[in-house]
Amino acid sequence: MSNPLLNVDSLPAFRSIEPDHVIPAIDQLLADNRREIDELVARAGDRPTWDNLVAPLQHLENRLETAWSPVSHLNSVMNSPALREAYNACLPRLSDYGSWLSQHQGLYQAFRALADSDEYPRLSPQRRKVIDDALRDFHLSGVDLPAEARDRLRQIDGRLSELTASFEENVLDATQAWAYPLHEEGELAGLSDSDRALLARNARDHELDAPWAATLDFPSVHAVLTHADDRALRERVYHAFVTRASETGPHELAYDNSANMVEILQLRQEKAELTGFPRYAHRSLATKMAETPEQVEQFLADLARRARPRAERDRAELERFAREELDLEQLESWDVAWAAEKMRERRLGLSQEMLKPYFPATRAVDGLFRLVERLFGVRFEADPAIETWHDDVTFYRIFGPEGDERAGFYLDLYARRNKRGGAWMDVCRQRYARADGLQLPVAYMTCNSTPPVDDQPALFTHDEVITLFHEFGHGLHHMLTRVDEPEIAGINGVEWDAVELPSQFMENWCWEREPLDLFARHHETGEPMPEDLYERLQGTRHFHAALQLLRQVEFSMFDMRLHDRPAPTDPAEIQDLLDTVRQEVAVFIPPSYNRFPHGFAHIFAGGYAAGYYSYKWAEVLSADAFARFEEEGLFSREAGADYLHEILEAGASRPAADSFRAFRGRDPQIDALLRHSGLEEKAA
Repeated sequence: MSNPLLNVDSLPAFRSIEPDHVIPAIDQLLADNRREIDELVARAGDRPTWDNLVAPLQHLENRLETAWSPVSHLNSVMNSPALREAYNACLPRLSDYGSWLSQHQGLYQAFRALADSDEYPRLSPQRRKVIDDALRDFHLSGVDLPAEARDRLRQIDGRLSELTASFEENVLDATQAWAYPLHEEGELAGLSDSDRALLARNARDHELDAPWAATLDFPSVHAVLTHADDRALRERVYHAFVTRASETGPHELAYDNSANMVEILQLRQEKAELTGFPRYAHRSLATKMAETPEQVEQFLADLARRARPRAERDRAELERFAREELDLEQLESWDVAWAAEKMRERRLGLSQEMLKPYFPATRAVDGLFRLVERLFGVRFEADPAIETWHDDVTFYRIFGPEGDERAGFYLDLYARRNKRGGAWMDVCRQRYARADGLQLPVAYMTCNSTPPVDDQPALFTHDEVITLFHEFGHGLHHMLTRVDEPEIAGINGVEWDAVELPSQFMENWCWEREPLDLFARHHETGEPMPEDLYERLQGTRHFHAALQLLRQVEFSMFDMRLHDRPAPTDPAEIQDLLDTVRQEVAVFIPPSYNRFPHGFAHIFAGGYAAGYYSYKWAEVLSADAFARFEEEGLFSREAGADYLHEILEAGASRPAADSFRAFRGRDPQIDALLRHSGLEEKAA
């Protein structure tokens, strides 16, 4: 067991994992799995059962996933050339194995025979759902197609795995490669002391001969675009950020994603046609709550109709404010966030900087834990003995009300070099009732929040607190499941347009006085947030909410239409489509050089292709779920217990719509989302 990736019975030994371990471990596990799957199919013969077919297959898949998980995670959070090379070398191997497995004729016939057997009706509902979902996925993978078509699907999947990895790497590399030195104090006008310290650290990290530097890591971009009074600096950072990984970017095509996007879309279209769908959008929706692209379009168009009048008023007010109080005759894209922050400060008496002293990172995390403890009766305990990949990372265990250990997670809060941008939850271990005992779920909780600088505590913006709560909602969905079958435990198997329900549900608590009192205290004095400051925070909840909603509708419409039309042959077609969507729904049109699609990893490298609408779709569910707490009391034990049992613990053991109805007692309604967005229609 000298290869730490093959020791799958304990948590990953991150400090011992070397790039040279990756390929040998994955090759061995893939070869073992192929041989053992053929053997178990032969042993099951014409009398397959759960115990002789599904249970041993679960063991093999869990063993492979447990080995690959730390590799994939390290590639995102501690990227290096050697690790990237090993990671990329494994992608086609894993893709080929996945295609082989999903098109395995013997395995498919065995699952079909089990579904037709006398044992099937006697199985638990969870196990029947595992079998039903497997048969659905076999068909989506082309198991009943001619051999030539199956071979082509395997080639497509292999190539897509390479292209999506390349897309993500180009975004990371373009982000990391750009740094703009700042030499004059005047260039920092408007920036807070903490922002200046962050820019100073940027200069040190990039080894620049300058006291400060702007970079394309999100905390730095946000600081400049929101607070820097130097308009030329804002424009420079904006241009570099929105042209990352594109043909108009600052790196002479070194990281251009144009060809990647075209080929990804062409292969997705071909895959859809091979498996019997007219467009990739239809294939994507086959496993979601929404049934057709037209239904999604209607949903998005309705949101746009409701939001656009308010958004147009917000734009007009901001433009007037910029002219009259900021001497800006023309409000450009690099001015919008800065002008909006100035307007928030002057009109509402609040800025993110005013809030940051009340959100030290340690208190925000502690407050999150205390909230979850009150809602669901669990408790958290740090375990410094567990090995992590970086000194900033902490491992926590979760215990139930009876003292039983329920789960664990790694918390990696801060932005740093060689770490992919954004925030996410990912799976380290699934909950799984193994033959030798229960495997507890373990999560990776990853953010890119502003780090501590120069011995000062990390102070979060309110937006960063919301992001932390959002990702932890995903984590709770994964970690608090009571489903023992890994294929449908936690977030596994949940319809993609419902998977954001628990994450967006958690965001609501960041606006309420009672939860905020658990942690929103001044980092120096320990005083709670003053009532007048809290009231001003509440006053900003609807500030430009319609503009933000329209932006999400814009991205969602673009994504759905992109996958519901013939695949492009030229990257210009992709940009043209986005421009068309913007003309329909956007009220701020960015400059022509903006290349948003080239960095849109959600749909080109993540799981949101023809699914980005899921954020707004699930927000209807999450807002309506939270409305029950508003009605019954924010810390209602009954509501908390029902949410835990009917949503978090249920996983994908039943359709998401059934889980929502079990919690809410009815179908979802859009009213709460409109109210939370300040868009409720007033009675005449």
